[in-house]
Amino acid sequence: MHLFYNPHIQGDSFKLEEQESKHAIRVLRLVRGDRVILVDGGGGWYEAVITEDHPKRCRLKIETEKQGYQALSYKLHLAVAPTKNLDRFEWFLEKATEIGISEITPLICKRSERRQIKIERLEKILVSAMKQSLKAYKPKLNEPMAMEEFLNTERPGTLGIAHCYPLKRLSVKDLDHSGNYTLMVGPEGDFTEEEVSLALQSGYAPFHLGSSRLRTETAAIYITNAISLHHL
Repeated sequence: MHLFYNPHIQGDSFKLEEQESKHAIRVLRLVRGDRVILVDGGGGWYEAVITEDHPKRCRLKIETEKQGYQALSYKLHLAVAPTKNLDRFEWFLEKATEIGISEITPLICKRSERRQIKIERLEKILVSAMKQSLKAYKPKLNEPMAMEEFLNTERPGTLGIAHCYPLKRLSVKDLDHSGNYTLMVGPEGDFTEEEVSLALQSGYAPFHLGSSRLRTETAAIYITNAISLHHL
């Protein structure tokens, strides 16, 4: 069945937004009586049937509802420096959503080559990836935040910073797998030594991702997948 998204699903009768209605009726050629799936991005999974097949106001009747559908058994918040080539950051968002991630903060660092991003465009990528991977949860995407501000915000669970300096570091598998993670990935030139020092003072454990030098988006996906595999 085809899957549609709306964050404001209430009651047992529901109308798709105009863009989704057009896609359902004009593109997918769905008609009255066809069954579809609705998700609200917050864990709600709804099976519904089309009761009005108008391309501007496709109306549905919800027949079954599940909450907490396929919820992650852990919480993963990644703070990642946006890449100079935004396509790479968008690729990370797409793949992390497919694998499983709770929250993402674009992190602005001293060596960041990109400091501005269009959140609205990135939200569309998250929605598309959620729908493609048949998930009911859309990761929370925060506004870009300076690293200093990020470190000054108290956060629960396992805190970690991935960096490449020749200091004593844990491997990602040796982190405290408490089930609640806030982990940081720096820009293409890595964090500065001062930034690493500030993170350590704020309680972030240093960790590495092996001996290879990874791109920012590759490192972020490496972490996302490693945490996911640990909690299978």
